[in-house]
Amino acid sequence: MWELRHRGGGGPGPGGEAASPPREGEAAGGDHETESTSDKETDIDDRYGDLDSRTDSDIPEIPPSLDRTPEILKKALSGLSSRWKNWWIRGILTLTMISLFFLIIYMGSFMLMLLVLSIQVKCFHEIITIGYRVYHSYDLPWFRTLSWYFLLCVNYFFYGETVADYFATFVQREEQLQFLIRYHRFISFALYLAGFCMFVLSLVKKHYRLQFYMFAWTHVTLLITVTQSHLVIQNLFEGMIWFLVPISSVICNDITAYIFGFFFGRTPLIKLSPKKTWEGFIGGFFSTVIFGFIAAYVLSKYQYFVCPVEYRSDVNSFVTECEPSELFRLQSYSLPSFLKAVLRRETVSMYPFQIHSIALSTFASLIGPFGGFFASGFKRAFKIKDFANTIPGHGGIMDRFDCQYLMATFVHVYITSFIRGPNPSKVLQQLLVLQPEQQLNIYKTLKTHLIEKGILQPTLKV
Repeated sequence: MWELRHRGGGGPGPGGEAASPPREGEAAGGDHETESTSDKETDIDDRYGDLDSRTDSDIPEIPPSLDRTPEILKKALSGLSSRWKNWWIRGILTLTMISLFFLIIYMGSFMLMLLVLSIQVKCFHEIITIGYRVYHSYDLPWFRTLSWYFLLCVNYFFYGETVADYFATFVQREEQLQFLIRYHRFISFALYLAGFCMFVLSLVKKHYRLQFYMFAWTHVTLLITVTQSHLVIQNLFEGMIWFLVPISSVICNDITAYIFGFFFGRTPLIKLSPKKTWEGFIGGFFSTVIFGFIAAYVLSKYQYFVCPVEYRSDVNSFVTECEPSELFRLQSYSLPSFLKAVLRRETVSMYPFQIHSIALSTFASLIGPFGGFFASGFKRAFKIKDFANTIPGHGGIMDRFDCQYLMATFVHVYITSFIRGPNPSKVLQQLLVLQPEQQLNIYKTLKTHLIEKGILQPTLKV
């Protein structure tokens, strides 16, 4: 390690020792400037002076992850080659995870929210742990504690915003919650500011740049995990179908691309992921678009999936009951001339959401994989195969959800840009938390507006 750090620092010094690279304030090939530091400070400088000049080759090796494959699977697959053994392990664990996912869907929206929160925390843990392992030898003070503190602060802010938006009627009944919601952003800022001050106080001489590296590491991790998981929950509130079709499209693309690549892959796709092939990429694309179109048709039939998720204070639970919007009502569409000859029909009936599903599944199969490529580059930078060894054959939770985060952002932007209109229930919730005088003023203004439009008849004054 020391040899790597001293490469490029000049020829050997006296006694055969490698000469240290010039430090800040020294000429690259000339005499050293006179230093007015004590002997103790000089010793510290010699010991830690190279902390901020690390290169990729200086990154310490992270121990390989342990194999957590159940013994029963190891015995059952012991006669297979490593290639087919990995195939069966991945396949069995994939089916198991899909089955558990269906069970959570059946349990309702609240359990899905808890699932998203659990995945977020686990992904954050895996990324932060990599940083801790890489820089553990320098014993950075408070790094792990501050990282988790910032996670709590950011989650408090985002989930507080969600509570204020979707649970206004419930908050109105609780005085303590009213205080927390009214000053939510100030409290969130104060909490973050406390963490910021703790970080500044934890700075140690000769660790400055490294500590700021890790401060940035934590915040980028928060951006990747917390912000995206918050968008996932926002999509869920628009209707479970906006949660299920995008997520299942990414899962479908991951599975089908792996299958096509496993059996037909010959042409490498990208150097960051040597096992990815063009055959798998193209096969995954067509499979995902077809799957998304069919899944949209099936789910659009049921209120449970298409209605916005709302909290009903009278029953104290989430409900998914509504009159489905135009997106989820069968419409007749005229076919192009070349399809009329093939299908021998003039029109076809389908849900408008199926057209949107094509956009969602196209993004999931063409752009979504770049989240995986990004994760592959990250792992290569730190010389690791997987983020963790949580799931045998798959790696860590982050290895399975690296593409989902890009998808969550796209769906949120897509809904706000092309789908979402005024939400009457949300407007009503906001009205209910106003003061009686404000409500009365709004009522009078709305009544006057409707009379002017001719929707209401003016009342006769006696």
